Amino acid sequence: MEIRNIAIIAHVDHGKTALTDAILKQTGAAAEGTTMDSNAIELERGITIYAKNAAVEYKGTKINIVDTPGHADFGSEVERVLRSIDSVLLVVDAQEGPMPQTRFVLKKSLELGLKPIVVLNKIDKPAADPARAHDQVLELFLELGASDEQSDFPVIYSIGREGIAIKNLADERKDLTPLLDMILEKVPAANAGASAGAPLMLQPFNLAYDNFMGRLAVGRIYQGTVNPNQQVFIKRPDGTTRAARTTKVFTFKGLERVETDEASAGDIALVAGLPDIYIGETVTTDESAAPLPAIAVDEPTIALNFLVNNSPFAGKEGKYVTSRQIRDRLLKELEVNVGLKIDFDKTEIFHVSGRGELHVAVLLENMRREGYELQVSQPHVITREEGGMKLEPFEEVVIDTPSEFQGAIIEKLGLRAFVLQNLTQHGNIVRLTLQGPTRGLLGYRNMFIIDTKGEGILSSHFVGFKPYAGEIKKRQVGSMISIATGKALGYSLWYLQDRGQLYIKPATEVYEGMVIGNTSKGEEMMANPTKGKAQSNVRSSGMDEALTLVPIFDLTIERGMEIMADDEYLEITPKSVRLRKQYLTENDRAKARR
Repeated sequence: MEIRNIAIIAHVDHGKTALTDAILKQTGAAAEGTTMDSNAIELERGITIYAKNAAVEYKGTKINIVDTPGHADFGSEVERVLRSIDSVLLVVDAQEGPMPQTRFVLKKSLELGLKPIVVLNKIDKPAADPARAHDQVLELFLELGASDEQSDFPVIYSIGREGIAIKNLADERKDLTPLLDMILEKVPAANAGASAGAPLMLQPFNLAYDNFMGRLAVGRIYQGTVNPNQQVFIKRPDGTTRAARTTKVFTFKGLERVETDEASAGDIALVAGLPDIYIGETVTTDESAAPLPAIAVDEPTIALNFLVNNSPFAGKEGKYVTSRQIRDRLLKELEVNVGLKIDFDKTEIFHVSGRGELHVAVLLENMRREGYELQVSQPHVITREEGGMKLEPFEEVVIDTPSEFQGAIIEKLGLRAFVLQNLTQHGNIVRLTLQGPTRGLLGYRNMFIIDTKGEGILSSHFVGFKPYAGEIKKRQVGSMISIATGKALGYSLWYLQDRGQLYIKPATEVYEGMVIGNTSKGEEMMANPTKGKAQSNVRSSGMDEALTLVPIFDLTIERGMEIMADDEYLEITPKSVRLRKQYLTENDRAKARR
């Protein structure tokens, strides 16, 4: 059977997963209502976080499909997948056109010499303009230095949600057959030219885990065949070799993995029995073979510390609270999360570097759901020295917003060292393109939602390291700190809400040194949220008015990482997210300042 290997790449929310789900449904590989986004956090947020495999059969050909994330923070998931496939479907929203992440994933695929098939999706949107989107995509290809062959890309128009694809806009809209035919026509066969009897060459681009079989390598077979109970050699990119033996081999059918006696060249297989296999290593039957080129991944851009929770409420909610348990969990994460780097030099503090706030927040969210309890420090960008110059990561930000909000956005980002590069208007919607340091974006997203009344869309991507942009003063608010331990009362919160924004509700347990809100004037304020109303036995008519509390600023992991100050920790447990001072008492804080 012929094999075609493709990845679906796009900016976040342009319809990759919906299109993949529709292909699975049409080819009978998955039932109605099944979706590639299977992880609980993916379903809640409506975004893809982890690259996933599926396979369908169409006209006697097996098509392996890898659905990839569209968010810049999970770019490392995309980078390693692109090495194992032969073509990409570049999905672009027919209304929005190419966005920052479209540029990032397309650049990576063009560098690898892949020839993309462009899918202009969501052509049913009221403001969709497929002709304009097509021109913008062509401009992007030329801007990224695509070859003549790559720039002459085939185009399909689609409505992924309804499972419709057409070659020309005037064609009858039925199903996805034009897209599937295009894949068979344009994507080279993965197993073409595979010589029989060649030694096995397999490279894992992903890892899975099974409670019974342990670690599974998900990899592309470049030549030869892989069988259960086969003696193999695993080679690191530096050439060191170790022997191992496979136990079971699986291939994909729909979303399921199916056990098989043999997987051959060109296919994507899961191999069990290699307990210490890593992404990018080479599995071969020839001990003298040279390893395949290593899978390169972009460097992390932000860093923060993970620490054992030592707050007064430590150990009340979590199951795993010791530094050894946190260390083991982070080591396990390193096996599958290639965009992450962790320094284990200190016993109680782990220095974690990631691709962005969301990248780290998803790891923390997964850990708290598994029962871990820990605290993290404020994220900082990673700087580097080159030729005596201090460099820092820069991002390109693309914002779509109603035109009345553009002034506030340009002003606030200008204060954060961002420079306006381009401004285009389409009806009442303005698209702003700005460039500036990553640290200027830390803590901005929340402000952006308020400034655009929730109507703006902000997306960003890392563009490289550039000269340090100088000091940025971002924090305009101070912290409201509890001086008491106990249960917060509505009466005291009612008085405190006039001084700033509260992070806690009545009846929340608080401790001394916990940050319970912010102060609008910008200085720190000590407060007692547990103070009740003084009771007297004289009843007065005017003193019993109803207490009306303003809705609180609900702390989540991402919001906490955005608003925390340098001398604060974010305490994360399975049930709570709390902000606290590193030194809990006023005396300790004064000593630390000295």
